[in-house]
Amino acid sequence: MSAAAASQGHRRVAVVGAGITGLAAALRLIQQHKDLHVDMFEASSRAGGAIQTEHRDGFLIEHGPDAFITNKPGGLQLCSDLGITDQLIGTDKQHRRSLVVHRGRPVPVPEGFMLMAPAKPTAILKTPILSFTGKLRLLSEIVRSKKSNDDDESLASFVRRRFGTETFERLVQPLVGGIYTSDPERLSLKATLPRFLEMERQHGSVIRAVLAEKRSEGNDSQLSESGARYGLFATHATGLSSVVASIVSALKSSGRSRLHLNTAVDAVKPSHERTGGWHVKISDQNQMSFQGVILSTPSWVSAGILQTLDPILATELSTIECASTAIVTTGHRLKDFTHAMDAFGLVVPAVEDRRVLAISFSSRKFTGRAPTGHVLLRTFLGGATQPGLLDLSDQDIFEIVAAEQQQLLGRSQKALFATITRYQRAMPQYHVGHLELVNRIDERLSRQRSLELAGNAYRGVGIPDCISSGYTAADRLSAELSN
Repeated sequence: MSAAAASQGHRRVAVVGAGITGLAAALRLIQQHKDLHVDMFEASSRAGGAIQTEHRDGFLIEHGPDAFITNKPGGLQLCSDLGITDQLIGTDKQHRRSLVVHRGRPVPVPEGFMLMAPAKPTAILKTPILSFTGKLRLLSEIVRSKKSNDDDESLASFVRRRFGTETFERLVQPLVGGIYTSDPERLSLKATLPRFLEMERQHGSVIRAVLAEKRSEGNDSQLSESGARYGLFATHATGLSSVVASIVSALKSSGRSRLHLNTAVDAVKPSHERTGGWHVKISDQNQMSFQGVILSTPSWVSAGILQTLDPILATELSTIECASTAIVTTGHRLKDFTHAMDAFGLVVPAVEDRRVLAISFSSRKFTGRAPTGHVLLRTFLGGATQPGLLDLSDQDIFEIVAAEQQQLLGRSQKALFATITRYQRAMPQYHVGHLELVNRIDERLSRQRSLELAGNAYRGVGIPDCISSGYTAADRLSAELSN
């Protein structure tokens, strides 16, 4: 910001972290408040965080997330604010189903089985994934008593209680594990999938709730799908980095925003006890002064920044564990596989004792991701249940992926290319009691005027959740600065 602008009374706000959360927060501030100037500080060499698209030899590679769900408002709202909604595409209708590894081979998830909502009970009876006893135990969920209290419980506890151990191990654990990369024995259902708790609360049964929804909607269009509600997913036609580029362009064209790359923030401290405001200490630089600050950094990074200001808040933030994951992206000729890959991907139950969590068939999921006659695969490893794999070298991980693809999909030739992206401590673990922990963080944070936290560590890990978190932090900060 120029000295002339400062002299005209423009308020300055700092956004720390230029991932999708911080970018959304900055955009919200700029678009809704013409007197605000925003400085963004990003420790890495680029904006976008986990979102990173690469175009290579006719392949469109997403090194991070490849889509967002549209039944949460954040993603569509951001694209609307940017004027790029017409550039979004949905999933290809041809292969909207998932596979799950069963006894070493991929088997279709039963039609209509969405995470843990069996919308087609008849399909359960036909699947080879469950034994006859396991099928009866799953279907008996419709007559089982509902929980008598509102205490938080783990995903594993809920599914075993409602559907039985076999359904948990063979279907739910791999499907949900592919989303949260968490230990299901510790994963809070209330913080991650509260919809299913509400189903039990209102209808006494998840199956009864699903059948009631089916009757009220009168729509069977999604019941032939399996695994996830793929009809609700969208992405940008040229990759999610195009969304990031649109935000950066909008911020730049406003004339009221600056992006400082390769600039880490060490700490924030109050600039004046009575008038408020903050000093932001930059690594190897002098501190800068702002009227408000939004920290959209990972919770453990925010903990370090806030350690001197509020050690208790920093401790609470440090309590949120974060898992590390890796994505290996490989390009192939379709003829180099014996499997038809007529699905969006496969997930791997922990009881199969394999070395990958899931394989996404990216070019089956969205058009324009691979040249004709080719396929793009994304293989996921690590997470809370495979922490040791991330200690291996890139070459060792490439060899693991090649072996798993050969055994599960019949791969016969070397990949045309292989890349690996490691995300260290990137996935927050929403353990049982997570929402209570977040409430404590909010209470401590409320003691600091015009300081906000945002990101995937608090109330949702997906892109729409991150965007909504950034928007909410921006709105709260705006309200505080207006008082």
